[in-house]
Amino acid sequence: MENNKDFLITKEPISIQNVVDKVVHRHSGAINTFIGTVREITKGKKTLYLEYDAYIPMAEKKLIQIGKEINHKWSGSNVAITHRIGRLDITDIAVVIAISTPHRTDSFDACRYAIERIKEIVPIWKKEHWENGEQWIGDQLERTKYPTGKPEQEHL
Repeated sequence: MENNKDFLITKEPISIQNVVDKVVHRHSGAINTFIGTVREITKGKKTLYLEYDAYIPMAEKKLIQIGKEINHKWSGSNVAITHRIGRLDITDIAVVIAISTPHRTDSFDACRYAIERIKEIVPIWKKEHWENGEQWIGDQLERTKYPTGKPEQEHL
């Protein structure tokens, strides 16, 4: 059973409809969703699966922060974000963002803002498993390596 929190890190498969239902509002004329999935080929390497990990309490706080930023920038917006951690196979859903706004342009813009901010500030990282090896990738922008499999204190 999926949690009713609007900003959630989960080990369970994500229900797109559950995330969308959280932002339905009578004053909204648009709901935009972003669905991030696990792709098979990255930088020429065939991925077998990914492992996502996170500092869950901090990651959920950062998702809430992103929701507040969106509410401030786009009046009348409603935001729900769920990110999955654990082992994800090719095509599995890693993240679902749903944003409703009174007008469609704001909904598109806010959804793009949300995924870029997730990659920028939310402490979620992944290990890629390929046919010929594996590696902890580091932060989601791939700017900082996490060779121990998690961020060090100075990365948080």
